[in-house]
Amino acid sequence: MPKVASPLGGIKSDLLGENALKLTTNACFGVMVIAVVTLTVIAVTYQPPDPWLQPSRFMTKIFTAVENATYQKDGSILITGEDVPGGIVTGAAAPPAISQSDVQAAEELVLSKVTDGVCDPNSMPINCSDPGVMIAIEKANLDKFPDIESFEYGAPVRGSDETECDIAWKFKPKKENSVRMYKDYRRYKLQLEPSCAYAVLDAGDWHSGKNARPQKFHGIDVNDSVPAQIEADDSFRKRKYLYYSRGGDYCKGMSHFQWSLLCALGEAQYLDRTFVLDLDLCLSAASNPGHEDEKVKDFRFYFDFEHLMEAASVIEQKQFLKEWEDWNSRHSGDQITYKVVSDFKVAPTQLQGEESTILWRTFELPEPDNYWYRVCEGEAEKVIQRPWNVLWKSKRLMNIVNSICGSLGWDFDSLHVVRGQKAQNKELWPNLDADTAPEALLQKLKDKIDEKRNVYIATNELQPGYFEQLNASYKVFVLDDFQYLWAPGSEWYSETTALANGQPVEFDGNMRAEVDSEVFMRGKKHVETFGELTFDCKDGVHTCKSS
Repeated sequence: MPKVASPLGGIKSDLLGENALKLTTNACFGVMVIAVVTLTVIAVTYQPPDPWLQPSRFMTKIFTAVENATYQKDGSILITGEDVPGGIVTGAAAPPAISQSDVQAAEELVLSKVTDGVCDPNSMPINCSDPGVMIAIEKANLDKFPDIESFEYGAPVRGSDETECDIAWKFKPKKENSVRMYKDYRRYKLQLEPSCAYAVLDAGDWHSGKNARPQKFHGIDVNDSVPAQIEADDSFRKRKYLYYSRGGDYCKGMSHFQWSLLCALGEAQYLDRTFVLDLDLCLSAASNPGHEDEKVKDFRFYFDFEHLMEAASVIEQKQFLKEWEDWNSRHSGDQITYKVVSDFKVAPTQLQGEESTILWRTFELPEPDNYWYRVCEGEAEKVIQRPWNVLWKSKRLMNIVNSICGSLGWDFDSLHVVRGQKAQNKELWPNLDADTAPEALLQKLKDKIDEKRNVYIATNELQPGYFEQLNASYKVFVLDDFQYLWAPGSEWYSETTALANGQPVEFDGNMRAEVDSEVFMRGKKHVETFGELTFDCKDGVHTCKSS
């Protein structure tokens, strides 16, 4: 197992002296520790019920209690703060969305200031700076996109001709619990009515208003760069840190990694310490079919590091190690103090009074005792709350999700078709292959989705054009229809390449599953595989739960 080198030497010898001191003090402090722990448990017992304080086995019930059951139950969707009811508690509420009444009041105010009250519909060019233009666009967006909430608008600018205006605006899907905003910039064709109100004749496609696109510099929309080292000489010493060495969680599935990371962040929060975050992840082969485990994948490919820095006290690991080493090299007589904890059974409650600058947990035992989440088991479950609100999905991936939804006009139905290895295994899933064939799907969808609707199919079927036959009744889209959103030249490609020091980044299996599932959940109707398209059991024959 890889170990992170310490800037300091002699750790083991220091621990021997430390352990000897513990033997002489445990007898004095034992009774007091037991009393404190007992009072803590009693206090927690009388707090209102909180699902995130429950043991791990209860989390499955929470994750499977939402509408997207197939994804949730087979672990192919990554649950983060956006998806958890009550998980978005950041201290900053979202501003109120623009409503029809807001727009109507603004329009009445603008029209009341028109002196003659008569306008020529043929007058050109359209004055994009007229307040009535923005009002007309706001009204059109409220009518066209009932499933999203609009917020702040930029100043309208001239489009491609004298009848058009481009405008940038912020929005968020109504179904998304997150308070974060996304940006669109569209082109609108307008007309001035005889009443002097403006009317939108046509709204362009997603990101069609290129003249209103903000100047694109890396870090404006997504600012997840690692903060520069603070120059103040004593800045590093002012904080206390919780440092987890890499354990057996490395190269496990993303949900496993997340469960462990949230445990570590919860302990840091409980101990009021800054957590040392390693941005290097390992993508498990299980999450990326056709590949081996891939090490040194950037945390920021999958999670919103910018939000994490705002919502929690964290420091990037490389910066932390450098500042630790720099301090000790400058202050030979005043070395940074640290305490090594090598047993996950040492509960956070036992470390509350620790005065060392660095609390360093190591995970060197065999699996599964080297998993980070073991720290939050047992006694710790009663006091450590996993801070779901600090961990959001990567904004870059969510921008792709919203780009796809925007391309479909936010008006589509969703179909989840599980195939892959399950469809090939006739012993465990004898009917799945036939039940998810295009001919069968056309028959099954007749009573579920109206003809001619846009239908987004989230699937692990890799054969190109497999669902082409469904276009006889629907307008069918799959993830690969939108490859331009991550292809060379796209924003995602440019920004992830910059994060990877100039090396192109593969749009891997975990990213695909994350985007696929998020688009699926934004559909107006949802049709699942198990229970709707096939009566095979999700986990194989004889595993269906009796009703």
